[in-house]
Amino acid sequence: MKILILNPPFLPKFSRSSRSPAISKSGTLYYPIWLAYTTGVLEKAGYDVTLIDSPARNWETKELLEWVKENKPDLVVIDTSTPSIVNDIGIGDEIKNILPNTFVIMVGTHVSALPEASLDLSKKVDAIARHEYDYTIRDLAYILKNKGDISTVEGITYRTTEGYKATPDRPFIENLDEIPFASEVYKKHLNIEDYFYSITQHPEITIITGRGCPFHCVYCVLPQTMNGHRYRYRSVKNVADEFEYIEKEFPQVKEIFIEDDTLTVNKKRMCELAEELIRRGTKIQWTANSRGDLDYETLKIMKKSNCRLLCVGFESGAQSVLDAMKKSIKVEQFITFSKAAKKAGVLIHGCFLVGNPGETKETLKITLELAKKLNPDTAQFYPVMVYPGTEAYNWARDNGYLITENYTEWLTDEGLHYCVVSRPDLTNTELVDFCDAARREFYLRPSYILFKFNQMLRHPNELKRTLKSFKTFSRHLFRNARTDKKEC
Repeated sequence: MKILILNPPFLPKFSRSSRSPAISKSGTLYYPIWLAYTTGVLEKAGYDVTLIDSPARNWETKELLEWVKENKPDLVVIDTSTPSIVNDIGIGDEIKNILPNTFVIMVGTHVSALPEASLDLSKKVDAIARHEYDYTIRDLAYILKNKGDISTVEGITYRTTEGYKATPDRPFIENLDEIPFASEVYKKHLNIEDYFYSITQHPEITIITGRGCPFHCVYCVLPQTMNGHRYRYRSVKNVADEFEYIEKEFPQVKEIFIEDDTLTVNKKRMCELAEELIRRGTKIQWTANSRGDLDYETLKIMKKSNCRLLCVGFESGAQSVLDAMKKSIKVEQFITFSKAAKKAGVLIHGCFLVGNPGETKETLKITLELAKKLNPDTAQFYPVMVYPGTEAYNWARDNGYLITENYTEWLTDEGLHYCVVSRPDLTNTELVDFCDAARREFYLRPSYILFKFNQMLRHPNELKRTLKSFKTFSRHLFRNARTDKKEC
């Protein structure tokens, strides 16, 4: 049985697996990480699997369909996202036109939130795999191969002659050590040089050490649509084993990016992992997502284990807004954390998300002042991006704040984020204008420019990353012209 795991063609360098799918101003291109884990599960079960990442390969639909005609897969698994969903369904339909007997199933955050509405966009796509889908696809492959009853497969919504049927949700995977390393899949199927994250050194490899997030931020899409709110972990040994595997098999790799929603939520496990990496003598640097609440002692041992940078969602400088978005953290913790990170020598990439419930023009100013006070290594300002299945989406829709529910309009013509949340007292255009102005005010401070210049002199390894990011980012930083569809 031949299986195609597909990140379908759309726009060049479009990052479907990003939490906010789009083309990045910094040139970032995400690994198709969830597809990779499913590929590993299928290969472990003995199936003939091909993973194709069309945006990374610069494949257009014509090239993909030629491959499909030649290889004739029996099962095609297609990743989706909200802004690309119409395109993605269209790709599925075209594959079904070529191979009517091939089973086509869609996966991802959007179709998990809206399975039947997604199937309504097509008359040919066979099914949706809802939520965490690694074992769903494995079990489906077994049923199809043995001509069984697909109604026995947990976690799917499928088309019948009488309408749609949904099987019970699949329980989340408990033993994540059972799943092969994503890096093993990358080695076989992808060219790691194709992927770039502006906050990491290039080339890098992205992995997941745990799934789910215990916090309930209203805007965060993965815990609400895919992996749930309970943080499930790989063992420390298993993660350290993958670090060693990457060091051995990818000698050119300069950094590992841990893409857990919040790696550091369990400080005890975080310290145990750091201690194990130190004990094994791993040399590769690593970066991760973190909350802004770590203490100096934890940061110090993370630094000793070669943690270079943490990506932190500060989001807002106004406590009222943090509370309204259910961030469960205090502004004072950000200040203490930032001082501790600087003392430990861990760089910070700060994310500031504007336009959430409770946001006003005054709280926007407070957020910018906090960003300058924290002074992270790099900062990102962006309007709230709401996606089906999240509390933030329901809030915007129910209050009439969505300017469109046509998902093809959720990106600019260039494929950049387009803000679709607009309130009478704080419009989408005002949010984007604030982000543009905040970005310039943060980055063009003489003190910041001097800091980055000195950093590159002291740490030449940061030079390549900074220049590569700035080359793409600068054309947006200095862009003042307003367009009819203002980019975010």
